[in-house]
Amino acid sequence: MPMTTRFLITKLLRALFTVWLAVTFVFIALRLTGDPAVSILSPEAPPEAIEAFREAWGLNKPLWQQYLLYFKNIASGNLGQSYRDGQNAVQIVIGHLRPTLVLGFSGLTFMLVLGIPLGILAALHRNSIWDRAAMSFSVVGYSLPNFFLGILLMLVFSLNLQWLPSSGAGSWRHLIMPLLTLGTYGAGIIARFIRSAMLEVLNQDYIRTARAKGVPWHRVLRWHALPNAAIPTVTMVGFLIGNMVGGAVVTETVFSWPGVGRLTVTAVSNRDLAVVQVIILMITTSMVATNLIIDLLYGFLDPRLQSDE
Repeated sequence: MPMTTRFLITKLLRALFTVWLAVTFVFIALRLTGDPAVSILSPEAPPEAIEAFREAWGLNKPLWQQYLLYFKNIASGNLGQSYRDGQNAVQIVIGHLRPTLVLGFSGLTFMLVLGIPLGILAALHRNSIWDRAAMSFSVVGYSLPNFFLGILLMLVFSLNLQWLPSSGAGSWRHLIMPLLTLGTYGAGIIARFIRSAMLEVLNQDYIRTARAKGVPWHRVLRWHALPNAAIPTVTMVGFLIGNMVGGAVVTETVFSWPGVGRLTVTAVSNRDLAVVQVIILMITTSMVATNLIIDLLYGFLDPRLQSDE
């Protein structure tokens, strides 16, 4: 079997195992943290009503039977209905997906557009005022919790200056503060990581050789330094994309952004298991797919990694 084929199959099997493990853990954890019938109908509901609810949704069956039925339904494309109103759980999640995608892609763009130039600037002007300023931003960026930065932005730009709306998603102005809240952390991480990668590359012998041959500095950066510094950065970007999922939950809750993150909080608090399971399955699959793409891209950029598989 060719090495590249074995590398691909190994990554795919690991990805499938990760999805199965995450979905299984969530399935068990949700059912061990409380009774959905009591949460939805209230503890004061008649015992007959609670028992009828459990029977209607199959919650009175042993846990292992619920588990097997759940995976059987996944295989058939049936991910269940909301316990609260009977709507299709997938349709509920899809209805909240667009705002999350808008916020996520905007946050990712902000991270890259701000973080990469700052990291390059800091590396090229090491120990200068530009380096110190960029690294100060980096430290502040990844040190501030999302909820604190979000509340701080609301106090400044909504309550005091009254420049931006504090909640909702009606226009592009509603996007600015959630975008800054979600993207600042990643921009700080990327800036620091790019700086370290660039400094390591700039100290390599092939950079000094290119300079000794009279290659213009801008060409050394473009064709030698940046491509080699980008290889480890690819992994960091993949990690940040996955980490944005957790950040989106906090950010959307702070700014009442009508996305999947806020829906997750609502569904968990309401014990709406079908909706929570669809969200977790979607998030896990997307994160695993992202990491799989990053791994394959990393292996393509550095073929030596394929020999480790």
